[in-house]
Amino acid sequence: MKDGNLKRALSLLFILTAFAMSAQLAHGQTFTVLYNFIQQGAGGSNPNAGVTMDAAGNLYGTTVEGGTENGGTVFKLTRRNGAWILSSLYSFQCCGDGSEPMARVVFGPDGALYGTTQAGGFTGQNCPNGCGVIFSLRPPATVCRAVSCPWTETILYHFTGGLDGGNPGLGDLIFDRARNIYGTTEVGGAYGSGTVFKLSPSNGRWTENVLYSFSGSDGELPVGGVIFDHSGNLWGTTLWGGYVAEFFHGVGVVFELSPSGSGWTQTSLYKFMDAQDGGLPMAALAIDSAGRLYGTTSIGGTGGCMSSLYTGCGTVFQSQGDGVQPLYAFPGNNTSGFPFGPEAPVTVDAAGNLYGTSFADGINGAGNVFKLTNQNGGWIFTSLVDFSNTSASAPISNVVIDGNGDLYGTASSGGSGNGGVVWKIAP
Repeated sequence: MKDGNLKRALSLLFILTAFAMSAQLAHGQTFTVLYNFIQQGAGGSNPNAGVTMDAAGNLYGTTVEGGTENGGTVFKLTRRNGAWILSSLYSFQCCGDGSEPMARVVFGPDGALYGTTQAGGFTGQNCPNGCGVIFSLRPPATVCRAVSCPWTETILYHFTGGLDGGNPGLGDLIFDRARNIYGTTEVGGAYGSGTVFKLSPSNGRWTENVLYSFSGSDGELPVGGVIFDHSGNLWGTTLWGGYVAEFFHGVGVVFELSPSGSGWTQTSLYKFMDAQDGGLPMAALAIDSAGRLYGTTSIGGTGGCMSSLYTGCGTVFQSQGDGVQPLYAFPGNNTSGFPFGPEAPVTVDAAGNLYGTSFADGINGAGNVFKLTNQNGGWIFTSLVDFSNTSASAPISNVVIDGNGDLYGTASSGGSGNGGVVWKIAP
């Protein structure tokens, strides 16, 4: 795939499934929908990414569609008098300022929000709908007493789809101690197969530097972002590339980038084979306090989903040196028969347990929120919530945990407005 449109890759995966009446909850859990988005509504719709929480417990997120020009939004949810109130911080005008934000917004060292859009901005040969932008958002400089107080967007970088990359996807931006920004693009680079980039501030401007260009055999289409390990190396996954079996482009790799002199050296640590190991990893990795790395794949494993295109229903795995150890294989017990397990990273709590979402698993085939409990060297799987189309469906969300142990996230579809929801699970 050289056109840079993530939607084409996801069209193999984004298959909405059966209808049911309500979300199925694990015993003792309380599931609450905090906000229902209206399809193509002015407040945004279809939140593909999860949420970010500030110190006061407010939630920040993005929607791929909706807003004043249907180019997506950045929103804030604030709790007032027991209710959650949505404020639209920014509505993308489609397209010079960017459109279709598919990743979360995150707080930078200066307290501003930073994020990417998958489209909009400059157009290029590989991205006719725009190659995407990196942006920041800041609140009004003076106290705003209006009902809606839009924040100010600043474009830090316009991707061109050429050597600099194009179409940043689902991955969060991250910062180093020097306030440089790191991320990935789906396409572009020296071989057109995506990049890992660094954006550096200097005298009020930002300069982009491509740290690595993927060529296919070493990975292709890095949809998720990158993370730092405890030694300062960057780790990530690519959706395609690596070992080529039934998929023409291969089914993805786990890679490491290590500082080397004035550059970075890439190592493809593991090439997935769409077998028990999994395949098509769409998300970034997660790291625990001991430096152990965890990830997800959207297909593969031993779950029993078989077709001419894939094997298995997705996995959660631990990355171990030049291999992976599957911790759980999704059973694919959904009514659609499609696998498509996790498409977002897992979250590691202080006890080493893992939390995440699956796109189309669960008893209703509409996705679920799960927990993997680390117990005596093994892993116990619990589905905390099984979604349905009416309550919520198709989550592509990370899980955020607050100080009380409550879980927060999004579902990209479903809800009373059929535009997706923001949800909370209380233990």
